[in-house]
Amino acid sequence: MLGPTGHVDTFTRDNLPPFDQWPEIDLTGFDYPEYMNAGVELTDRMVERGFGDHTALIGNGRRRTYKELSDWTNRLANALVSDFGVKPGNRILIRSANNPAMVACWLAATKAGAVVVNTMPMLRAGELAKIVDKAEITLALCDTRLMDDMVACAKDSAWLKQVIGFDGTANHDAELDRAALDKPVKFEAVKTGRDDVALLGFTSGSTGVPKATMHFHRDLLIIADAYAKEVLGVTSDDVFVGSPPLAFTFGLGGLAVFPLRFGASAALLENASPPNLIEIIQKYRATICFTAPTAYRVMLAAMDAGADLSSLRVAVSAGETLPAPVFDQWVNKTGRPILDGIGATEMLHIFISNRLDDTKPACTGKPLTGYQAVVVDDDMKEVPRGTVGRLAVRGPIGCRYLADDRQKDYVRDGWNLTGDSFVEDEDGYFHFAARSDDMIVSAGYNIAGPEVEAALLSHASVRECAVIGVADGDRGHIVEAHVVLEAHEVPSAELVKLLQDHVKSVIAPYKYPRSVVFTKALPKTESGKIQRFRLKQEQQPTSH
Repeated sequence: MLGPTGHVDTFTRDNLPPFDQWPEIDLTGFDYPEYMNAGVELTDRMVERGFGDHTALIGNGRRRTYKELSDWTNRLANALVSDFGVKPGNRILIRSANNPAMVACWLAATKAGAVVVNTMPMLRAGELAKIVDKAEITLALCDTRLMDDMVACAKDSAWLKQVIGFDGTANHDAELDRAALDKPVKFEAVKTGRDDVALLGFTSGSTGVPKATMHFHRDLLIIADAYAKEVLGVTSDDVFVGSPPLAFTFGLGGLAVFPLRFGASAALLENASPPNLIEIIQKYRATICFTAPTAYRVMLAAMDAGADLSSLRVAVSAGETLPAPVFDQWVNKTGRPILDGIGATEMLHIFISNRLDDTKPACTGKPLTGYQAVVVDDDMKEVPRGTVGRLAVRGPIGCRYLADDRQKDYVRDGWNLTGDSFVEDEDGYFHFAARSDDMIVSAGYNIAGPEVEAALLSHASVRECAVIGVADGDRGHIVEAHVVLEAHEVPSAELVKLLQDHVKSVIAPYKYPRSVVFTKALPKTESGKIQRFRLKQEQQPTSH
C-alpha cells in the first residue's frame, strides 16, 4: 500500500496507524512520481519552470525571488546535513512567527528529508515538551528572539539535544545562518518517497494531550492541486496575505504551499493584527486573504474610513464559521464573496468550500472534487437531508495519527469524523451546526478546556474550576472559567486579573479565560463528576 521510502530514520513510518484503521484514500486525479520531494517542487522546480525572477516571499522589509529562495534553502539544507548531522526521517521542530526565514527553514529541512514540526511562538516550554516527547525530536530550529522557552524545554528533555538559532529578521546573523553562509547553492535533495511523512501537524486534543497528524510529501501538493487550483484559481500574479500561523496547517497551506506551487507571492506578517493586514493588503496590492470573520469586520470598518482593499479578489474565511451578516456586508461593500469553508489539521486543509461563482450566506459549501462528505448518526448511517448529524468525509487525504489510540475515534468505516455537527440541505450544500466535542474554538484557535482548568488549578487561590465555551459576537466563542475559591479568598476584579495572568504565564496566552465566574460550588453528578453541560445551560451573567 505504501511506496518506497527515502528515510533512514524510520520512526514516522514505523508509527503510522495500522492499515485497518486508515480512512479510505482516493487518489484519483492526483498522480505524482513514486519519488518526490515537496521542498524541491516548491522551489528548484519553480525556477526550472521559469519563475526564478518572480517574487516568492515578502517579509521583514525584503522581497525574495524564487531563485533566491531556492539558493537560500539549498544552503540551509547543506548546513543541516553537513554541520548538524540531519538524517532523512529525523524530526525537526521549528519555532518561529510568520516570516520568510521560517518558510526557508521548513523547505530546507524538507529537502534534507526531515519530518518537520512547525510550532507557534506562543507555546510555552511545557507545551513544547509534549510535542518533543511525542515525536521524539532531537533537533530544533528556533528564531533567536524566541529562544527562552525552547532552551528551557531542551534543558529538561530526554530527546531534544540541539537547539540551533536562526535569524527571523532579514539580517542572517545567527548560528544556522552563519553555518549556511559558505555552503553551495546547489543541494542534492533527499530522494523521498511520495508516501514518506514530510510534516507532523500537532492539534489539541479535547483532553489537552496533543495529537500528531501525519502528512506525506504528496499531501502537501494535493492541497494546492485540489483546493487552491479548483476554488481559488491561483495564478502567478496572485499575492497572498493572511493571519493564520504557519505552524497551523491552514496557514502553511494558505501562506506557503499555495503561492509557491503556482509561482505566486506571499506577504508574511509576524503580527497579523487586522490593522497590519489592512496595511500590507494596500502596500502590496494583495489579491487573496486568509483570515477569521473577526478581521473581516475590522476591514469593513476600515473601508468605510477610506482604506483601499480593492485589490482583493478572494477573501477566505476560516477558523470559525462565517456569520451571515458579515458575508452580506462584505458582498454589499466589495461586490465579491467571502469564501467560507471547513478544513481540519487531520485533513491538512479545506475539503468543503463555497466557490467564487456559487456562494451563499450561512453555508459552508460543497465538497471539493475528489472528496465525499455525508452527515451520519452515531451508528454511521446517513441521516435524512435537513437533519443535524456528524460530518464524515473522505478523499485523497485523511487522518493518520502518530501512535495514538484516538485514531479509532476519528476514523470509522473508512470515513474521517471531524468532530463537527452539520446539516446537508436538499441541494447538497453543507451547513455548520456546532462542534460535536468539547473543543472551544475561539477566533480560529482550538482550545482544550481541561488544559485551561489545569493551569487555573495550579494557582493557590483556586480550589476547583470548570471551563466552558461561551458564545461571543467577535470571537465565535470565548473561554469562560467557573471558579470555586479557597476558603480564605474573596472574589474581586483584581483576583480575576491575577488568575488570567497566571494562565497566560503557564500555557499559551490565547488560551486564557476572558470571562471568570466565581461560584460557591460546581454542578456535579452523584459520583462527583463536574457537569459542564449544566454550566453551559445556565450561562450565568455574573462574570467579571
